[in-house]
Amino acid sequence: MKMEADSGYSSSAELQKQGKKLSHALRISAYVFSTGLLMFTALVNSASWFTQNITLGNFWQTAWLEFYDHMEGDEWTIFLIGAALVPALAFWGFNGILLVADITGKPTFITRYRIQLGKNDPVDTKKLWKAIYTVLGNQFFISFPMLVPMFYIMKWWDSTFSKELPTFQWFLVELSIFTVVEEILFYYSHRLVHHPVLYKHIHKKHHEWTAPIGVVSIYAHPIEHIISNTLPVMTGPMLMGSHIVSISAWFSIALVTTSISHCGYHLPLLPSPEFHDFHHLKFNQCYGVLGVLDFLHGTDKMFRQTKAFERHKVLLSLTPLSESIPDPPKKDE
Repeated sequence: MKMEADSGYSSSAELQKQGKKLSHALRISAYVFSTGLLMFTALVNSASWFTQNITLGNFWQTAWLEFYDHMEGDEWTIFLIGAALVPALAFWGFNGILLVADITGKPTFITRYRIQLGKNDPVDTKKLWKAIYTVLGNQFFISFPMLVPMFYIMKWWDSTFSKELPTFQWFLVELSIFTVVEEILFYYSHRLVHHPVLYKHIHKKHHEWTAPIGVVSIYAHPIEHIISNTLPVMTGPMLMGSHIVSISAWFSIALVTTSISHCGYHLPLLPSPEFHDFHHLKFNQCYGVLGVLDFLHGTDKMFRQTKAFERHKVLLSLTPLSESIPDPPKKDE
């Protein structure tokens, strides 16, 4: 009877613990979304004023119509430019700047913000070229072909190639939904490929870089590139029937954001890459993008006990966080 009582007490305590954990996660989510809502309202008001006073909306609408007419309504070419060419230029343009720093160790304005000090200083060029070849292969032979079925799905919607652009307010709503969809799909697919059976044959390739650089954000096994890199980003626009301009902007933002999270530099005013950099360092922590699901599932416990967690914020000064919040000195062996 005592054992049964102890067992019942243990189960009750565990339920209470899980309840508190869920409640805490929901409070964090509510804080994030309420903050986002306030920012969204401010942006909407600012955008409305800006549009009314400077007619920015008319400018983009006119530019879009001119482009559409110039392409003679060729929807496939328009889709290819918006969903493939523009995001690819954003990816390689941003990573091209980072690669100069990775290869040469200059300019110091970038390299002084390195997260894992002493790593990739400079980067191993042989290893880098291997990564670049893989990334190009993933883009040309996986990402681009996956746009073909996406194109026919988007044609089913009337809004994708509409001559009327979505409003800025609606694009912000879409962007929020895209982000939530990506977070859910990426977190669980990412944890899936960390299963020992799949990790050995699939995800281990991506983790060859324990100190990542921007271009390796899509350095991955083809299967992983499909289920973790590409589908989580494509799904939101397909569910929403988004305009090609929204798709182009979202794909570009997603590629640049994941490059930032892998870049190895905690640069001023950019989103913090500490979270995902820590994942590459420790492997079994920080699987998601936003961190809400990691908190809910307890896959960020180790991260929260480190200096990296204290540094996980937007840098608003020119002093590297590795200097203002340094790691504790290593104990003498």
